[in-house]
Amino acid sequence: MCPLTHLSPVDYLVIGHLTRDLIPGGARLGGTVTYASLMARALGLRVGIVTSWAADLPLGPLSEIPLVNLPAEHSTTFENISTPEGRIQLLSHVAHSLNLNLIPEVWLNSPLVHLGPVAQEVEPSMVRHFSNSFIGLTPQGWLRNWDRGGRVSACEWPEASFVLRNAGAAVISAADVDGDENRIEELASSCRVLAITEDGDGVRLYWNGDVRRFRAPELPEVDSVGAGDIFAAAFFYRLYTTRDPWEAARFATHLASISITRPGLESIPTDAEIQECMAEVI
Repeated sequence: MCPLTHLSPVDYLVIGHLTRDLIPGGARLGGTVTYASLMARALGLRVGIVTSWAADLPLGPLSEIPLVNLPAEHSTTFENISTPEGRIQLLSHVAHSLNLNLIPEVWLNSPLVHLGPVAQEVEPSMVRHFSNSFIGLTPQGWLRNWDRGGRVSACEWPEASFVLRNAGAAVISAADVDGDENRIEELASSCRVLAITEDGDGVRLYWNGDVRRFRAPELPEVDSVGAGDIFAAAFFYRLYTTRDPWEAARFATHLASISITRPGLESIPTDAEIQECMAEVI
């Protein structure tokens, strides 16, 4: 956690909760912020994080990234339980909400801003305040709610049209909307560029009234956690630098596929893997 007076400008600002993810045998660091920031750093960008968490887990490689934290009593905590009927996700704690007042002035003009809520924590109106930035969204945290027992389910997103129209691109999983094709079409109609990740089936990309599919390479899966966030960071970066959504989707799909072959934070693609993907063409 860096003192605000010592902060330098960053290329890629990511806003959302670091999470405490319960897994068999303990807990590990998770959340969109974790995987997206590490992917952006691997791409050679100067990264900054704005979050709220309880500092209850080692930061590991994140300790090398400037982090502004609103201290919380408990970190946002998730647990995923596999059942014969499918996955159940439980949310037991939620850290503080994040608003514009938390953003250091030196980061307000960051070229790339990634809003990555996981539990309704990012103030939607924040999308209006980065007029000099490319804004990328992973809105899964605005698309979910939870009951008194903490069981997570999909929900409506009243601010969807407003937020999406003010962003450069968005990435969601089909599972975020329970595979509802009508909702996907509605979201696509409000968004300049919308990527829908579909696990092993790859990605659907909506742009300029067209839709294309990008198939994922078939690689052995070890751990798919974080793959969608790795895709998002790679996608936003490549879209920002090339202005070509099709190329951005190809690039990010390949890197996300590589990420599932390794567990946890080891899943971040290496420089050699990134350079290999850079060299390829559609």
